[in-house]
Amino acid sequence: MARYKPYDYDQALLLPVCLQDQLIPGTLEFAIHTLVESRMDACVFDSQFNNDDTGRLAYDPKVLLKVVLVAYSRGIISSRKIEQACRENTIFMALACGQVPDHSTVAAFISSMKEQIQPLFRDVLLVCEEMNLLGGTTFALDGCKLPSNASREWSGTFANLARKRDKLAEKVKRLVQEQVETDEREARQYNEHNLSGEKRRDEQIRRLHQKADRIDRWLGENEPKLGQGGREIQSNVTDNESAKMVTSHGTIQGYNGQTLVDAKRQVIVQAEAFGNGQDFSHVSPLVEGAKENLRALGYCDSYFEGKSLAADSNYHSQENLAKCCEDKIDAYVPDVNFRKRDPRFVTQGRHKPERPERFTVEDFRYDEASDRYLCPNGKVLRLYARKAWIRDTYFRRYEAEERDCAMCPVRGKCVESKATKRKNLAIALAEQPITLHRAMMKKIDTEQGRRAYGRRLAIVEPIFANLRIHKRLDRFTLRGKIKVNIQWLLYCMVHNIEKIANYGYA
Repeated sequence: MARYKPYDYDQALLLPVCLQDQLIPGTLEFAIHTLVESRMDACVFDSQFNNDDTGRLAYDPKVLLKVVLVAYSRGIISSRKIEQACRENTIFMALACGQVPDHSTVAAFISSMKEQIQPLFRDVLLVCEEMNLLGGTTFALDGCKLPSNASREWSGTFANLARKRDKLAEKVKRLVQEQVETDEREARQYNEHNLSGEKRRDEQIRRLHQKADRIDRWLGENEPKLGQGGREIQSNVTDNESAKMVTSHGTIQGYNGQTLVDAKRQVIVQAEAFGNGQDFSHVSPLVEGAKENLRALGYCDSYFEGKSLAADSNYHSQENLAKCCEDKIDAYVPDVNFRKRDPRFVTQGRHKPERPERFTVEDFRYDEASDRYLCPNGKVLRLYARKAWIRDTYFRRYEAEERDCAMCPVRGKCVESKATKRKNLAIALAEQPITLHRAMMKKIDTEQGRRAYGRRLAIVEPIFANLRIHKRLDRFTLRGKIKVNIQWLLYCMVHNIEKIANYGYA
């Protein structure tokens, strides 16, 4: 007959645990513990407390900061799960010295770090500089779009939101009318099934009322959001500072986390979250923020002069290029068509179906005396604009009559889309002004430009892989740009501290 070891759940165990021994040198939690204790100035939190003489003793900000940073390094972003970890996980017990901060305390601590997060980020950056982790010659800039704690269904222009409010109000009226008709039909003879159905209908009406009132109240307290072109863009009732963004994983309602990265050890020198999916104006705030961080490290404002900066084509705009030119940054920011000019991609369209042969500019005959063109079918294209600006190039633009193109027998060889009403012919002017766009295009098309831009992928993309995959940052849990920016900077701090831990600190 088999025999088993006896066990008794009523027995008591005495486990001698030394909290200091749980933090093993060489681990990330040990690096976080050492940095917070010895290199990060926690005095920046003192102004938040007013309990010198009276009031309850507060949790030490160092303890809370250690717990939050280690939690984020392990993908624990919920304040309730952080509280649970402080009860059950020996690493968190050691960092908190046996204390168990309430989840509301943890959440309030993170949300209130508006003034403290940047000095703490600089303290970590200073250690990176002392360990010679900053090369200071080559940088890369990129962003990561993540959903936030906001519903995409509550987005829209003011007109769209007003229509949604009216639809909710109309649905409430319809449900109320259905309830009245049901009451009359049943003649007040209720059974248990009817009572439960009436309760569900009442609850549905109450919720619809709440949604309609919420939209109506929000519309009265806010103004329409305007985009860069002065047109209204979609607002969001849940978090109006977030934005609807198109990503490779679909459309999200969230924020665009930007990072400026030093190439030597992939240390983040500046990070910021924006409620804007377009990168046309993000170079200036990132560069200026990095200057402030590096100024705290003892560098001057001309730190980026002559330094190399690579960013993808989303950053190719007049504002971004002008900022790089103003700070004398050796920037490599290609336009969207740079691969079409790259000889390495000359065969990239070999697998695409062949396009039908179409007329070219040479097929149109120019009449110099009348300054007009004749199409292959003999119709006239008259001068429409003497100097049109199209994709950073000046053109003379000619247009045909709509009636001539409507029934043209060779229309299929002249225009690509069936929706096109008339043929437009753009003739590039012989002399083109040297603009920032054209200068950048010429720079990117050189062998050195392609090689410098090619380094961008290996510099900045691994950071997002680390944060999203290893640290499991798949969404922001807070609302508002200030709070989301705090959360983004905390994750970037974890990344930099991990670099410090991997290169032998403590």
